Amino acid sequence: MAKLKLGTIPDDKPIKLTIELPAAVHRDLVAYANVLGRETGQGAVEPAKLIGPMLARFMATDRAFAKSQRASSAAQRQQPERASSEKTA
Repeated sequence: MAKLKLGTIPDDKPIKLTIELPAAVHRDLVAYANVLGRETGQGAVEPAKLIGPMLARFMATDRAFAKSQRASSAAQRQQPERASSEKTA
């Protein structure tokens, strides 16, 4: 059996979001949910529950996004240091 990028879908508190998908993407999402349900033994997986994990996986593997996040975090860590050094000056 093929190895899917998603595994078992965690039961997490959702945030409601309304989106529109092209019909072809929705058909593929339904098909993916069916394959995932069979592969993981979860049974029927609701296609809408795949969107969050798929987006998370996409962002986690996007190198440009990760680089941007690291740069943003580094800039935020440096801001308090500047503020404290400006107070002592």
